[in-house]
Amino acid sequence: MKEKLVFALDVSNFEEAESLVKELKDYVGVFKVGKELFTAVGPDIFKMIIKNGGNVFADMKYNDIPNTVASASRVLVNYDVQIFNIHANGGYEMIKQTREAIDDEAKKLGKKRPVLLAVTVLTSLSDEDMKMMNINETAKEHVLTLAKMAKDAGADGVVCSPQEVTLIKENLGSDFITLTPGIRPAWSVKGDQKRIMTPREAVEKGTNYIVVGRPIKAAENRVEAAKKILDEMEGK
Repeated sequence: MKEKLVFALDVSNFEEAESLVKELKDYVGVFKVGKELFTAVGPDIFKMIIKNGGNVFADMKYNDIPNTVASASRVLVNYDVQIFNIHANGGYEMIKQTREAIDDEAKKLGKKRPVLLAVTVLTSLSDEDMKMMNINETAKEHVLTLAKMAKDAGADGVVCSPQEVTLIKENLGSDFITLTPGIRPAWSVKGDQKRIMTPREAVEKGTNYIVVGRPIKAAENRVEAAKKILDEMEGK
């Protein structure tokens, strides 16, 4: 279960991030680097995580014209990140060109290419938010629409709410990867995400990765919190 557990390094300085990685590396398989940390530190954060034996999920959520996103994604291949994401809203051509770019860059460098995920609908959004944006689908329906397009364009999987995992797997195949934020252990505090689920429920749905941040980071004993989540994932 360790390899399925992604810890969100939602901090803004290198020292704190390094301390968390060293503290949790034996209990977490993947460390998520988002915009806050990357903006503050830059690619040195990737090197540090890998040096400490962790895998990197570069949560960049790129969304721009196809050439810009494809070029930025080539750079990520150089840093040996295991997973990165782009917004499905960027469209078919953006995803297609990104996949082609990372395939090409990995081949040139003799490296394994990173897993390419497309962000569907943010877990902070609800059906009401869909209506406000004049999208004539529920959040769940829109996730599937975007996921189908992303798969056709060459994405390996999607970032989605755990509530959509079954829908994704049933329609796009069990090998289509799902990475799910919005994970909240029953004992943790509530956050700002609306489409949430417990670690065990997400694993039972068949998700490939679960992202946990605050329930571990805010715990008095982070290692014990991580162990508790692993136990919960295993059904203990």
